[in-house]
Amino acid sequence: MTDLATRPESRSTAHSKRSEIKGEPVTAVVARELSGAQLLIEMLERQGVTCIAGVPGGANLPMYDALSGSDIRHVLARHEQGAGFIAQGMARVTGKAQVCFASSGPGATNLITAVADAHLDSVPLIAITGQVPQAMIGTDAFQEIDTFGLMLPITKHNFLVRSAEELLEVIPAAFELALSGRPGPVSIDVPKDVQNEKIRVTGLPAAGTRQPDPQVSQQDVDELLERITAAKKPVLMIGGGIVYANATEHLRTFAEQMDVPAVQTFMGLGVLPSDHPLSLGMLGMHGAPFTNLVLEECDLVVGLGVRFDDRATGKVAEFCPNAEFIHVDIDNSEIGKVLQPVQSIVADVGSVLEKASNCLQSQKNSRWRQRVDQLRNNHPLLLDGNDELFRPYGAIAAVAELVDDNANITTDVGQHQMWVAQAYPFVRPRQWISSGGLGTMGFGLPAAIGMALAMPDRTTICFSGDGSLMMNIQEFATAAEHNLNLKVIVLNNNHLGLVRQQQTLFYNKNLSAVKFEQRTDFPAVARAMGMAGLDLSDCEDPRQALREALTQPGPCLINIPIAETEMVFPMVAPGGANKDMITSETSVCGPATAAGDQSPGASA
Repeated sequence: MTDLATRPESRSTAHSKRSEIKGEPVTAVVARELSGAQLLIEMLERQGVTCIAGVPGGANLPMYDALSGSDIRHVLARHEQGAGFIAQGMARVTGKAQVCFASSGPGATNLITAVADAHLDSVPLIAITGQVPQAMIGTDAFQEIDTFGLMLPITKHNFLVRSAEELLEVIPAAFELALSGRPGPVSIDVPKDVQNEKIRVTGLPAAGTRQPDPQVSQQDVDELLERITAAKKPVLMIGGGIVYANATEHLRTFAEQMDVPAVQTFMGLGVLPSDHPLSLGMLGMHGAPFTNLVLEECDLVVGLGVRFDDRATGKVAEFCPNAEFIHVDIDNSEIGKVLQPVQSIVADVGSVLEKASNCLQSQKNSRWRQRVDQLRNNHPLLLDGNDELFRPYGAIAAVAELVDDNANITTDVGQHQMWVAQAYPFVRPRQWISSGGLGTMGFGLPAAIGMALAMPDRTTICFSGDGSLMMNIQEFATAAEHNLNLKVIVLNNNHLGLVRQQQTLFYNKNLSAVKFEQRTDFPAVARAMGMAGLDLSDCEDPRQALREALTQPGPCLINIPIAETEMVFPMVAPGGANKDMITSETSVCGPATAAGDQSPGASA
């Protein structure tokens, strides 16, 4: 077999060693002649792939020709970026690697944003693109682009397949790489001549699976427990790594046994139910005042599956000024990248928590918990207007009240995303997905389609804004075509709301290029593409109309007008410290040691 790239040491480095598929049992079959495209589809079937989102084009037509004889369901997206986000939605809600197809040139470049988004949020995505024939690579042929080079910095690994035979190694290796360790996207670029090449196949390799994670030592666990026990004011910082490790139950057991309050990153929402007594909600730029103020006082932060990103930490030099840090993460490259821990553990966070829980006795941190509750009472998250349907928190509360906990929730990016993160009562992992690291407007609708495809028995709710929705609005037609159980809630202020907010607060109210002078009739657009659509402002009984829209079968767009002056607070100014949260357009929340906020336990 031809040599091909193997597992890289880092995310952006390609190697040219021969790939080794661990434990290579093969299934004996009668020798058959298959094209590269047919072999690719059979290998995807062997990986358990049941649904692929994509868009055909000249360079990947052999794949589609082979796909027509497969049991794999194909979802024809209206844009390659939509296909990538549909696959992401399936991957994020199931935890399984999912596949998207695109052709060469503009098909591949349209896919890049979705791949970059998966890279930053550690989503196992397999992006398979067609390429011009190998003899034409480098000649500026029609629809030729260096997909391999473009994908290098935004994938965990990528492959340019040089022969049909290489697919026997590349496909299992791609899934193994995407799922092992810290999950992430893998790109496979397949020239058209490779797709058409005929080879004789006498056996198929085993499917690629997640490889065993590094094991934690008992010594590391003992040190972890000793440090937490010795701390007077410990806090757990829960991230998306808990979700990816399927470690939610281990985390809850550990937190309850240790009686340690927990903050959640944007990606970690749902790991602890929002009403859990140990849950402090989301920290950081739009976290509750008391959450960030608890972190000002704590003396130990235990980071579990987090990367200490800037939206969580604010100004790093002033983040948790009185605390030491412990960092548990599967990815060694994250250790020490932002903050220097006094202890680091590179291992699967679930195995660490399970082993720790088996080694400790339940304890109580009554004095610290009392102080945390005092801060919660004195500096709560104010959900202004949460009983008014045509205000952001009120709209979110109304939707949450009308759907049960089985509903899956996604958002686009902007003010509505932060309002939902603050206020929606999440109760379980993978109930919530959103674009975190890349912050991609246009994520919500296609990701919601992916969620609905993967879990058709659950209602999928996509909260969006009028700005974000326009980015991939063409996917209304995809949702309608598959008659998905999907409801899109548009909090419509006819502005780029978060841009307007920042211009108001930080640019002397110089509102530039944020208002849509031409309004879009979203319900009409939805109906034109085959979905139901309504505007609650036109309804005689808006709450009843919302109830009916959420319970009716099929996809539906629900437009809820809100004022353009609505803002999401608290907010930390870019580059600012979390303690200096802006709680209104004119006020700043000071540190927790303000007059009247002390208690006998405050300095304990």
